[in-house]
Amino acid sequence: MPEIDRLNGGSDWIDLDFVERERTPEQIIEKGIRLHLAGLSLSNTKQHLERVGVQRSRTAIHNWVQKADLQPMGTRSSNYIALDETVIQLGTERYWLYAAVDPTTNEFLHVKLFPTTNSGLTQVFLRQLHEKHDIDDATFLIDDADHLQAALSRLGLQFQIRRHGNRNSVERVFREVKRRTSSFSNTFSHVEPPTAEVWLEAFVVWWNRCQS
Repeated sequence: MPEIDRLNGGSDWIDLDFVERERTPEQIIEKGIRLHLAGLSLSNTKQHLERVGVQRSRTAIHNWVQKADLQPMGTRSSNYIALDETVIQLGTERYWLYAAVDPTTNEFLHVKLFPTTNSGLTQVFLRQLHEKHDIDDATFLIDDADHLQAALSRLGLQFQIRRHGNRNSVERVFREVKRRTSSFSNTFSHVEPPTAEVWLEAFVVWWNRCQS
């Protein structure tokens, strides 16, 4: 898998401060986190580690990702920001994943899970995005959803309605997120939203690193 090959080097992007409380060697934890975020399910990551002589459970690998608490870092200023949302299934419950993506780099700027979607929650998401990045002069690329237009208008932010072109970047990103979350039933079947959000933020860190 090319994505995995790209991350076989250093893992300076993974904070391993929690390792001192783990019985597993640091390099094994790094490898497990990299492999899982790069595309292997927990089961396949477990099998890969077994091939190099390390016996660890799916739960242990899942916990490594949670304890690493990977989060996107750095303040950015983008001329355009693609904004969209998609449904993520957590067991029997549906949640809405909001995401802002820089269409120039295909990097995530911010992600957040909400139990529903409306203009009020969109404003919450945009305020959080504003705390992280300079968005005052950015033009948001959105579809024709009324609640997105209403939230952006209330906050005085510029937007354009687009169904193609630069806005396709966020749709490509969402396709990958949905592929990963739908295939990892053992990760998302019995988790609470905060746990899923930690995994999604870790995925964002891995994704952004692959785009650089």
